[in-house]
Amino acid sequence: MQEIKITFPNKKTQNFPINTTVYEIAEFYQKESPNGILGARINNAIVTMNTKIKQNCEIDFVDISDPYGYRMYQAGLKFIFGVAARELFPDTEIHFLHSVPKGIMAEVKGKVNIIKDDVSKIKEKMFKIIKDNEPIQKFNILKKEALNYFEKNNQFEKVKNINSVNKEIITFYKLKDKYNYFYTELPCETKNINKFDLIYLGKNKIVIVYPGSGADALVPEYVHYDIIINSFIERHEWLKTMKVPYLADINDLVSDGKIDNFIKASELTFNDHISEVAKTIKNNADLKAILISGPSSSGKTTTTRRLSSYLETLGYTPIPISTDDYYKDEKDIKRDQIENYEVLEAIDLKMLNEDINKLMNGEEVYLPTYSFITKKKTRSNKSIKMKEKSILLIEGLHCLNDELTIDIEKKYKYKIYLSPFISLGIDRHNYVSTVDLRLLRRIVRDNRTRDTKISSTLKTWQTVRDGEEKYIFPFIHQADIVINTAYAFEVGVLKVFAEPLLYSVGFDSPFYEEARRLINSMQVFYPISSEYIGRDSILREFIG
Repeated sequence: MQEIKITFPNKKTQNFPINTTVYEIAEFYQKESPNGILGARINNAIVTMNTKIKQNCEIDFVDISDPYGYRMYQAGLKFIFGVAARELFPDTEIHFLHSVPKGIMAEVKGKVNIIKDDVSKIKEKMFKIIKDNEPIQKFNILKKEALNYFEKNNQFEKVKNINSVNKEIITFYKLKDKYNYFYTELPCETKNINKFDLIYLGKNKIVIVYPGSGADALVPEYVHYDIIINSFIERHEWLKTMKVPYLADINDLVSDGKIDNFIKASELTFNDHISEVAKTIKNNADLKAILISGPSSSGKTTTTRRLSSYLETLGYTPIPISTDDYYKDEKDIKRDQIENYEVLEAIDLKMLNEDINKLMNGEEVYLPTYSFITKKKTRSNKSIKMKEKSILLIEGLHCLNDELTIDIEKKYKYKIYLSPFISLGIDRHNYVSTVDLRLLRRIVRDNRTRDTKISSTLKTWQTVRDGEEKYIFPFIHQADIVINTAYAFEVGVLKVFAEPLLYSVGFDSPFYEEARRLINSMQVFYPISSEYIGRDSILREFIG
């Protein structure tokens, strides 16, 4: 019998009969993956577990510690939750609203009042599906059949989405007797999607808590952030008022030539929010330092500039300070931190605190500017000094962390957390990932302003995310307010700039699969010309 040689991640090899499936090979290798295998990558591309191997190759199995496996795990968990909930409450609809830190917000819609005991029953049902190791079957159907299925089930936003895709074959997944489609591959069975928790928030809303992406893959204790959830809800309600709860409604505005008015309304709403924040600051006479934080590509620079303008109209003289300008020179930074600007140690804390102290004491200071090209900072030749109505606007990744501004008393500080939370649903079961939105922003910006190749941006993204998990998210609860910096329409704008860069990632690149995933995630978004975007829009921080 003809055999093929498979090389595993640990460089061990094993011969198998030709046409052995990835699943059968995974069963052989399973003992090497304590978190359970969810998928496989061959030649930088994710393949299905029923793929038959016909030639020698290297195979890399994907589990929850892999970024792609992490998304597969979350999608599989959503599917299991939806099936379990519908089995218990057949006359309901499950909607997945948005992400929360380490979780997914779900809502059970229909003529039912979910109580805490019901959530325990859903959880038990989910564990039974997992224990029984139910198959998750992937199959392709004709576009017409998919349209008929969703029309029959009154999921008209999905009908519009499928009509927007230039494909005649649509990928469906089946779990027990339920069908759905997702924007990522799913595992082929349920047994390895076995770590989660359900938290009931009331009003038929449930948070599905999933494990961390580390090697231990432990389910974290749920931390409830009212300010984040309220930010999502507030924007979602506004979108409903504007009659654009789903992506298909945005696409309709584009095709009808009405997107310009929606963009203007979105900008006005954002400006109103910033205006209210400025008034709050004015009403607290003690405030001397406004600290503005947020993860990478959350729009800190533009929002700080906008807030500064509103404060000026209220009589203040804002002094903006970017902690990015206090990065250590390359010669003073540790070698493993050169490409990781997100760690607190990359900032010259001594210089930053000395400058802030001098300003607070009424002294003159020459602020620095950091160049990402030369990897050095230089002092300005023009000094600044705080006056009676002056106020510091300090923006940066670590501004919620008191270690950054340890010498400033709490009563003088007002902390703002920024993040682009798109409350727009792609459909009732899929939403725009905040992480993906920030990655698209970063890809476009880095290519334009930092002379960074897309492969480098994709390579360092997980390090960026790890830094955020360590240096930002644990301090969200210290924020006085959250400002949502996302626009419901912006993926259509970013698509125009990001797609060519993503298509440039070759098949031989280890980031090929990630690039194709992002391309596929934008397929249902109609492109939107940047001519509609105002010069002072947050999006200009990224697209130029």
